[in-house]
Amino acid sequence: MRLDKFLKVSRLIKRRTVANEISDTGRVYVNGNIAKPAKTLKVGDIIKIEYANKNVVVKVLTIPTGNVSIQQASELYEIIEE
Repeated sequence: MRLDKFLKVSRLIKRRTVANEISDTGRVYVNGNIAKPAKTLKVGDIIKIEYANKNVVVKVLTIPTGNVSIQQASELYEIIEE
């Protein structure tokens, strides 16, 4: 699954266009490297997101295949650092 789509379905970022913009500006890292929106994620990847006032680091636990409900969204990742 693409990075921008994962950020949206996991509800880490509310809109896919915002996820694209943040990734394009170099504020999202996957496994320590700056990631573009089209980066393909796999289970076990570490994502670091630099928000305006904080950083969040999460580990990808599962990659969804279809639609994800709000309750299931938090099961897609594990927060490592906030």
